[in-house]
Amino acid sequence: MARLAQTAGLTDVQREILSTVRDFVDKEIIPVATELEHRDEYPQAIVDGLKELGLFGLMIPEEYGGLGESLLTYALCVEEIARGWMSVSGIINTHFIVAYMIKQHGTQEQKDHFLPRMALGEVRGAFSMSEPALGSDVSAITSKAVKDGEEYVLNGQKMWLTNGGSSTLVAVLVKSDEGHPEGTAPHKSMTTFLVEKEPGFGEVRPGLTIPGKIDKMGYKGVDTTELIMDGLRIPANRVLGGTTGRGFYQMMDGVEVGRVNVAARGCGVAQRAFELGVSYAQQRHTFGKAIAQHQAIQFKLAEMATKVEAAHAMMVNAARKKDSGERNDLEAGMAKYLASEYCKEVVEDAFRIHGGYGFSKEYEIERLYREAPMLLIGEGTAEIQKMIIGRRLLEEYRLQG
Repeated sequence: MARLAQTAGLTDVQREILSTVRDFVDKEIIPVATELEHRDEYPQAIVDGLKELGLFGLMIPEEYGGLGESLLTYALCVEEIARGWMSVSGIINTHFIVAYMIKQHGTQEQKDHFLPRMALGEVRGAFSMSEPALGSDVSAITSKAVKDGEEYVLNGQKMWLTNGGSSTLVAVLVKSDEGHPEGTAPHKSMTTFLVEKEPGFGEVRPGLTIPGKIDKMGYKGVDTTELIMDGLRIPANRVLGGTTGRGFYQMMDGVEVGRVNVAARGCGVAQRAFELGVSYAQQRHTFGKAIAQHQAIQFKLAEMATKVEAAHAMMVNAARKKDSGERNDLEAGMAKYLASEYCKEVVEDAFRIHGGYGFSKEYEIERLYREAPMLLIGEGTAEIQKMIIGRRLLEEYRLQG
């Protein structure tokens, strides 16, 4: 198992962090994940343990109380956590994206106000772009902010908020026509608001309602919700970065690092599926020998392991490119696309290796089989990734003359 998905060139600190996270996953997540998932129960004890490890502040700069680590370190930690239970990595990811957006784009007051408490996990982040009718077309959002003195009044309905109920801070993307006349390109008339709220469901602050958890096929435990704004008043100093009209670019920057995260989740789930498959194949006997000795099963294991390695390498490359300060939308798109597709295939092969037992809820692979499809659509579908990749390739290989 240890030979797969190794990362060259890590520092002693990175190796120590990953070793600590791996031990936590093996001892505190894997033994309880399937039971909690079947009950759709929020993993509070696991979240408390992650707070103690400092993972909520992993990429927050040290000056704000975080660990100041790289995107690569974070992605490798996510890979380990998703190997234990993908839902837990989702709890961290939305928090991380909001903290990253504040770090990169926030005013100094916003950084001072939010980041120290986010590093401790006292403030928990969620972010909101999608709406019920728009899917991948972010430019079609209808939620709106209207200036009223020193405040903005927000109205509209948002969809698919991971951590919508448990979070206390939501980065919400809406249209804001103030300063952006009729005919302005849609992506130039969007603004991100930092909305503080109470955790829970129902009316969590005046004008803001979280109706309840959406019942899902997989990705359970973590709460996925709607968000309804009806006359929600937000002070002007909670416009991310202090200037309207920059929300689309801020959100896309967050989603770009989020795609590296989703790729890391795919790698982690695929690794776990391989571990389960290769273990079961050595225990299960047919025709007088372990099924691992049958060539057909060895072929499957070979293909699975190769896909795990390839996805991990692309994820690491995308994270390192972002850490270097270079543009990485091509690499992030490729990594997300490949890792999510390979994850689905590796999980299905492990499911097939388990035979009829894979269909039983007693076996962990049943949970993974329901979780993997979320990665095909989270942070942009495969089709969106291919559009991004294709456009970037045409930029890189544009014919001259």
